[in-house]
Amino acid sequence: AVPRSLINIYKELKTDIPGFTIPTHGNLQEWAEQGVLLLNATLTVRRGLPASHQKKGWENFTDAVIKKLSDEREGIVFILWGSYAQSKIALIDSSKHHILKSVHPSPLSVERGFWGSKPFSKTNEILEKEGKKPIDWQIH
Repeated sequence: AVPRSLINIYKELKTDIPGFTIPTHGNLQEWAEQGVLLLNATLTVRRGLPASHQKKGWENFTDAVIKKLSDEREGIVFILWGSYAQSKIALIDSSKHHILKSVHPSPLSVERGFWGSKPFSKTNEILEKEGKKPIDWQIH
């Protein structure tokens, strides 16, 4: 089953990107092949128990990933969904990267500003301004 947060991401894509059709699966490999990285602070969870693996050490790893990407690359578009993700801004060098923020696409918060935030078209506008190839967000 497709996670509810991802369903909400798909719904925002449908309103943000002309012609986007919502896929019936959650395989995001096509995004990964274009350089898109979706990264949660905690990378595992006990089934049916959200946040059950928080504060088990994953945050150290994911913080290091963000910092390394920020330090060693330029022109990354960081999309920070939710207050916890936005607390990671300190790890990102905003003088050489772009930061987009909104509430998390979770069903618990999606109504508070995720709808209409247009992170996908904004990302592509930034990439195109920098002479980079935009992301093809359509998943087949």
